Amino acid sequence: MSSSTNRRHFLRQLGLVTAGAAFGPAFLAACNSGGTNGGTDTSKTDTTGTGGGGTAKDLFFKISLAEWSFHNALFSGKMTNLDFAEKAKKDYGITGVEYVNQFFKDKAKDKTYLTELKKRADDNGVTSVLIMCDGEGELGDRDIKKRTQAVENHYKWVEAAQFLGCHSIRVNAAGAGTEEDVKKAAIDGLSRLTDFAKDFNIGVIVENHGGYSSNGIWLSDVMKGVNKPGCGTLPDFGNFCVRRQKDGDYSTPCAEEYDRYKGVTELMPFAKGVSAKSHDFDAQGNETHTDFRKMLEIVKAANYKGFIGIEYEGSKDSEEVGVRKTLELLKRVGQELS
Repeated sequence: MSSSTNRRHFLRQLGLVTAGAAFGPAFLAACNSGGTNGGTDTSKTDTTGTGGGGTAKDLFFKISLAEWSFHNALFSGKMTNLDFAEKAKKDYGITGVEYVNQFFKDKAKDKTYLTELKKRADDNGVTSVLIMCDGEGELGDRDIKKRTQAVENHYKWVEAAQFLGCHSIRVNAAGAGTEEDVKKAAIDGLSRLTDFAKDFNIGVIVENHGGYSSNGIWLSDVMKGVNKPGCGTLPDFGNFCVRRQKDGDYSTPCAEEYDRYKGVTELMPFAKGVSAKSHDFDAQGNETHTDFRKMLEIVKAANYKGFIGIEYEGSKDSEEVGVRKTLELLKRVGQELS
């Protein structure tokens, strides 16, 4: 989209007040250390993760809450994006939030709205960790014009992320074509977006999010091809479907799934964030699709100490209950491994 010098200069200067001093050097250091700090300065960030009980201080990671966990409530209007930070803190004691751009799609350049959003987080002692960005075009589009448009469409979210004090935006390495063609295109698109984001001290991190990106080796090769300290991954515990029964239709069952433990292991060396995806739980509170102990052992082995975001996507439990069960599971297993 637009990248006018005046708008970029204004947001950059304004954002430096809220983010640059705290996140600039620390972010670069974290990137160069393979995501050890998840892109944040732990000396300036609340590390309790859950904000109460004294338990989370024992964890080797910090806990954040992904806004998608409440997508039903948000889409139905039962809550709004502005309510999110307060809900995370007051209902769950969580002091880090991961926004989803879908829930403030037309507000990326609205300084009044962003100021209020930041104030809500600050007033509750909540860190804005990142913005998950979807619907802005494919960064791995083989068409250079479409790929360039997708890159530029993300500019406004880089600027909004800096304003809010986030360390990164989460993007998708998507595209149609052969593995090699899309890989080449994704390396170009991500490289150009990372170069833009560098001026704002914002990282560009890629989630395994379906298609080629859910192949750990493929996405690792993309990271190696970009080879920039500001670009990394956000390994998700559950998004490893590489092919649907009906190609491109995410409502259809998965026809081919990549091994999730292998995939997370391959993506962790580049991780600037981690997503603890959950769906269903057994009577003992364990997630039935993913062995959280095994996953957290992989995360710890990578010397990762940043935020792990709760992302509940189940339907058997309500969103409120699912988030709480995921939080309790992360804390329990995390304490055992810390």
